[in-house]
Amino acid sequence: MNKIYLLLGSNIGPISKNLSLAKKHIQQEIGKINRESSVYVTKAWGKPDQADFLNQVIIVNTNLDPSKIMQLILKIEKSMGRVRTIKNAPRIIDIDILFYNKEIISLPNLSIPHPLIQERRFVLAPLNELSPNLKHPILQKNIHELLTCCKDSLAVNKI
Repeated sequence: MNKIYLLLGSNIGPISKNLSLAKKHIQQEIGKINRESSVYVTKAWGKPDQADFLNQVIIVNTNLDPSKIMQLILKIEKSMGRVRTIKNAPRIIDIDILFYNKEIISLPNLSIPHPLIQERRFVLAPLNELSPNLKHPILQKNIHELLTCCKDSLAVNKI
């Protein structure tokens, strides 16, 4: 059984319902949700002239490999109405693979761990809630250490 960490985010439409629907799809298609962080209200990162996001980290147990998970994530996002336009645009749903076990994976369309974890407070705060001692396999620091030294100053508030 593989343990994956996923980040969910939404800032268009009924954003709380979008997170719930995404979790339902994930349980049906990817695997059982083992744990969930609180939901956080966060300022938009990278393109600040848009509505705040709701973000949440979930831990999922799955038998699937990372490439198959990525295919299913893209399918779920599309089925929920996500249309990819410009980078960091507003979105109905965004699902990112943060970690897959303790593996380092570098494929043309998939990098695990997610390459920007350490730069994003909206990722680190919910991760720290669930697994503060989880060690980043490349940076060799745990999530709590990464959060402590994160330079991102955007607001991240637990609901």
